Amino acid sequence: MSLSKRTEGRARRASEGGRSHQVIVAGQRMGRFLAAVLVVAVAAPTLAARAQGPAPLRLIQTIPLPDVNGRIDHLAVDLKGRRLFVAALGNNTLEVVDLHAGRRLRSVTGLREPQGVLYLPGRNRLFVTSARDGTVEVFTGDSVNLEKRIKLGDDADNIRYDPAAKHLYVGYGRGRLAMIEAATGKRPADIPLAGHPESFQLEAAGPRIFVNVPTANHIAVVDREKGTVVATWPLTTTQANFPMALDEPHHRLFVGCRRPATLLVFDTESGKTVARLDSTADADDIFYDAARGRIYLSGGEGFIEVFEQADADHYRRVTTIPTAPGARTSLFVSELHRLYLAVPRRGGREAEIRVYDMAP
Repeated sequence: MSLSKRTEGRARRASEGGRSHQVIVAGQRMGRFLAAVLVVAVAAPTLAARAQGPAPLRLIQTIPLPDVNGRIDHLAVDLKGRRLFVAALGNNTLEVVDLHAGRRLRSVTGLREPQGVLYLPGRNRLFVTSARDGTVEVFTGDSVNLEKRIKLGDDADNIRYDPAAKHLYVGYGRGRLAMIEAATGKRPADIPLAGHPESFQLEAAGPRIFVNVPTANHIAVVDREKGTVVATWPLTTTQANFPMALDEPHHRLFVGCRRPATLLVFDTESGKTVARLDSTADADDIFYDAARGRIYLSGGEGFIEVFEQADADHYRRVTTIPTAPGARTSLFVSELHRLYLAVPRRGGREAEIRVYDMAP
């Protein structure tokens, strides 16, 4: 899912506007005045956040990913080994980052548009899904050597794990969720959907899987014990529902839509929308921080947005943090109190991982 032409055009016009503005500033008093007004307008959210207290996210580290080109997709973490795994889709590599040393350990080549990454510490195995050949590749955890390849079909994408059943779930193709035994790689079943699944979330205390199906413009509710879709929640005022996060104790589902750029909050008991907030464009990852009652949303427009949960039905935007165009995938690791943001290479700036610390 690359940035839309409209977003790219907006970035190009902004760049051209900036060059014109510099000429005006150099030669005209009115230009200087307008520039001052613009600076105040851009700085206002940051100043307001400072006035309210510590920023909820603080950039503390940048880890370069030299020679990594193209779009970067999802990330996973090895807590014990302090490693971050990065699916560099456009580079056809898996980047392995040492979080303790703050540097890249190695680049695993030979993948074909990697998208989803999942590390299972109990099995010490790493699972990587790839779009172009529709496979799930299984790597040994320590050495990151290829162990086996599971063929699904085209466009293998998001991957999740059910620890109770010890099953992997992978979205792929034009509308399937593959169930895979983590230990053997066998596929007991596929669950049909109305279109290609994007982000999905599994209940821990129940059998349901909530699945974004943007081509069908709905959320599918799957009973993983029955292996069928038991309900669909249509989106009536938004489209392009890609990222998703779950607050299971409060029965709330957070869904990011791209048209228009919106954060929707659903009641998982009724399927009804209980809140709607404007958000940054081209959202591709959302995370719920239960300890702090916050939602983190990263978008390719070039921002991270932080929302606060007052209660199950009421939310507000806390701050908007400028990042970089195309930086839309991220990973929240509650155990480390960190948010990791993938920033793709653009122009003279190389790809990198930005590390944000959480304020209490």
